Amino acid sequence: MIKFGPSGNSLAFFENGGKTSKDSAIWVKNLGLDVFEYSFGRGVNLSDETAVSIGEAFKNQGVELTVHAPYYINLSNPDDEMAEKSFNYIVESAKKVLLMGGNRVVFHPASQGKQERKEAVKLATERFYRLSERIYRENLEKVMFLPETMGKLAQIGTIEEITEFCKIDKIFTPTVDFGHVNAREKGSLKTAHDYETRLQYMIDELGFYKMQNFHIHFSKIEYTAKGESKHLTFEDKVYGPEFEPLSETLKKLSLTPYVICESAGTQDIDALFMKNTYFNK
Repeated sequence: MIKFGPSGNSLAFFENGGKTSKDSAIWVKNLGLDVFEYSFGRGVNLSDETAVSIGEAFKNQGVELTVHAPYYINLSNPDDEMAEKSFNYIVESAKKVLLMGGNRVVFHPASQGKQERKEAVKLATERFYRLSERIYRENLEKVMFLPETMGKLAQIGTIEEITEFCKIDKIFTPTVDFGHVNAREKGSLKTAHDYETRLQYMIDELGFYKMQNFHIHFSKIEYTAKGESKHLTFEDKVYGPEFEPLSETLKKLSLTPYVICESAGTQDIDALFMKNTYFNK
């Protein structure tokens, strides 16, 4: 079943006195949402005991948890020691999400840096193989590892690159951030056809089974010549993209992803808008 929810806590959550993860679970449930993405953006700084308690709070509300691994993962880093740290961030995020009762880990794959893009992608591909070996050694293969499409031109993470990474092993499934795609392609997503061509490409390459329950990030994003600049809210009428044509496409292709909203401060209300749009139109 398709699920909708926010990434992290909104401004309204805090304005209404929300403070703890227990409060977050109740807040999301009361809005009528299904899932909450917990971010380890600045590091996996969470004890096992706390992870379990957070998981219990959300389980009690019937809200599922996913996690976002630390933002500074870079599988194209030429330094093997730094790459090993990236492996650790991903693996530790997976261990925590299992304690929290979830099974999805989103991560940013890589950055080009000073390398030629072809070399950076090649190195990232080699590291994906090493990462998969590490995941199996750690007995974490039941977790879905979700490399994300990225919004800046200097980042590794086009739809085509993510698709190739996800061919490496069954444990890898795409996170398609449509705001990122739209930003790096300078406003390319306007119609249902625009969404359908990209999703059908991924289905053709990866198979329907892998894509049926893939992961989505969605927000409107301002962009420049270099790609993503900043996240916006659904009030934006300039940059886009719009959710309605994506909703139409998901139904047409019989896809049932988790849809996580990353709007700037209104991620819960905008997630609810997406859910209502999907089920009521």
